[in-house]
Amino acid sequence: MGIGVPLCVECGTRSNPCRCKVVGPTLGFLAFVVTAIVEWPIGAVVYCFHHMKGRRIMGHPVTVVYPSVSNAIPI
Repeated sequence: MGIGVPLCVECGTRSNPCRCKVVGPTLGFLAFVVTAIVEWPIGAVVYCFHHMKGRRIMGHPVTVVYPSVSNAIPI
């Protein structure tokens, strides 16, 4: 048993002729995981003192990182 590479597929997009994206969503997911590992503990600490700022920090990978990376790569 080996470790599998996560593979994300997004179909129905109009950003390329195939109407399916694999590379963008997969790299977006990997970028999401890396930033979440860093930002979620920081957001949890900040949340103890400033609730809204902590929520924004913890939501950053979902609202900014994943869509930015996924949409930057059209394939």
